[in-house]
This record gives sequence, C-alpha cells and structure tokens, in this order.
Amino acid sequence: MKHVIKKFKISGELISITSHGGGHINKTFKVITSSNKYILQKINHHVFKDVDKLMSNISYTTEFMKSAKIKSFIPLEIIKTISGENYLYYNEEYYRMYNFISEGIGYETIENVEQFYECGVGFGAFQQMLSEFDANKLYETIPNFHNTRVRFQNFLTAIKNDKKGRVSEIKEDIDFYLSHKHYCDVIINLLEKKEMPTRVTHNDTKLNNVLISPKTNKSVTIVDLDTIMPGSVVYDFGDSIRFGANHSKEDEPDLSKVNFDIELFEAYTKGFLSKTANILTKIEVEHLAFGAILMTYECGMRFLTDYINGDVYFKIHYPKQNLNRSRTQVKLVKDMQKALLQMNEIVNKYYKLFKNV
Repeated sequence: MKHVIKKFKISGELISITSHGGGHINKTFKVITSSNKYILQKINHHVFKDVDKLMSNISYTTEFMKSAKIKSFIPLEIIKTISGENYLYYNEEYYRMYNFISEGIGYETIENVEQFYECGVGFGAFQQMLSEFDANKLYETIPNFHNTRVRFQNFLTAIKNDKKGRVSEIKEDIDFYLSHKHYCDVIINLLEKKEMPTRVTHNDTKLNNVLISPKTNKSVTIVDLDTIMPGSVVYDFGDSIRFGANHSKEDEPDLSKVNFDIELFEAYTKGFLSKTANILTKIEVEHLAFGAILMTYECGMRFLTDYINGDVYFKIHYPKQNLNRSRTQVKLVKDMQKALLQMNEIVNKYYKLFKNV
C-alpha cells in the first residue's frame, strides 16, 4: 500500500495506514502522515465499471461545492496523483484519495430528533451548494437508478418468469405494488416534460453519509459521493425519510413495530428546507412528501422483485429476508399515505418560514 500512497500528492512523512469505516463496496484506509491525514480508497471496479465517469462526477461536484464556500461546511477534496489525475490505476486496481475530515463523524443510527434535523441541514446544504450546477454535465453511472417506471417493468418480468415458484405464495404482496402502479410515472413524467428541474442528486442519503461534529452537533460535510448523478431532489429527500423517519429494523418481521415517525419527518424537513426553501421550485416543494412514499414504494418493490428472482441482488442472511424487507416498506407506505396531508402541511409550514429569509 505504501507504493500506492507515494503516487499521490500528499504532505509529510508516512506514519500509519489503517482500515477505516464499515463500507461494503470500497476498501477504505486512513492514512496519517507527519503533517496531515487522508482517506485512501480502493475502488470496487466490479460495481463501478467506469471509474473515469465515476471520478469525473465527483471531481465536477466537489470543485463546485468548494467554490460555494458555505460557512461551517467542509467539502470533500480529491487529492490528485503526482501526474495530476483524479485517481490512480496501479496493478490492475483503482485508487483515490481525499482529505480526511476529522471535524465530523458518521452515525449509523438516529439517536435523537436533533441529529435527524442536522441530517436534513447537511443534505439541504448539499443541494444549496449545487443548485447552480448543470446536472446534465454528470454521467448516469447507474442507469435508471430511481426510474420507478423501469423498476416496475423489472417487477412485472420477475412475476412473469417466477424463477423460484414463489409468486403463488405472495399474491397479496404483489397486489399492493400492482395497485399503486400510478406512483411510478409521477416524477419521471415531470422530469421528462421539464416541468421539474433535473438536479444533482446524491442517491444515498442515509444518516451515516452526513458527518456531524461531536463538539457542536452540527453537520459539517456530505460523504460517499459514488452515486452522484442527475435526478430529482424529490428522490434524495424521499429516501432520507424512508430510511430515517422510523425506528424499526429494515427486515422487522413484526409489522406492529414498524411505524412512520411524523416527529422525525418534521425535524428532517425543517433542516432540509432551512437550506433549500429559496432554491426549490413550487412543483418540487409540492412533491417532497410524496417523494417519501415513492422512494419507500420503489425500495419495497425492489426487495420483492429480488425475492421473486431468488435473492440474487440484495444480500440475505436467512430465507425470506427480502420478503420481510418488502413488507416493512409496505407498512411504511401505508403509514405515510395516512399521514400525507399532515406531511404536506409540515412541508408548507417550513417552506413559508424559510422562504426569502
């Protein structure tokens, strides 16, 4: 690994290299020198097959965020190779290096309402900094990632093929997704008609991708930029709510323990709109709450599609785990459907509060 590190423009003498973080896709190391700290990653090129496009997206957006100079926000910075490249190809492997941001840490679970508020502030700041960036400059590194229309077609194909003979056991589960087919086209149609702007989207808006300062309890940066692509702000907002506004395990078999938390929804919405109220269009604001339903519906449908196909995409630790995952998402969708009026009222309240402030 020392041979790899020497090929990057770093300062000081190398002191240590240690494994860092619990990511499942890339291998991450913390590099300490006599004068600085860095993050080194071996990029999983089996997942990210076009590393050039991947790093182009990250380079474009990190440079743009750096120029935005938002107070108290520390953007990731790519450390270039000696030859001035954004990444290193060495011994048939791909490597990249970032500045190490010691001011913040990533939390795996939401410990309190204030923390989820800061998650909203962080991802709101991300949108604020990139609001003037032309998202069409970015490559679609994972085609159709949030194209719910395509996800629905994949679902229908899985049902038709019924590779593992599971369809007959799960008619009720299947019928839920079929009966909500109308959700699939809503955002796609608005984007295609250019009635909703295409923006830079993070596409993995989980709590642990916002680094929060343990000293100030404020968000300081956004990390894990591998899935940055063109998309809708509704996707990022909705996926945060899907992930964060509940207290259950992703595969909780007891659905009485799976409940949408409106207090957490309000906290995130307040944080997010404190940074974005002045950049979002009316039609985006009108669809934020729906985005939470859409992303939860889409995720649940992907779990069920994988269950029908024989659990080939999402890793499972026991039989029917993907079926349990799908059912928790359905329960959350049903809770959100009941709460949608209140959710929209909360969005409008904070939109009005922060607009033109």
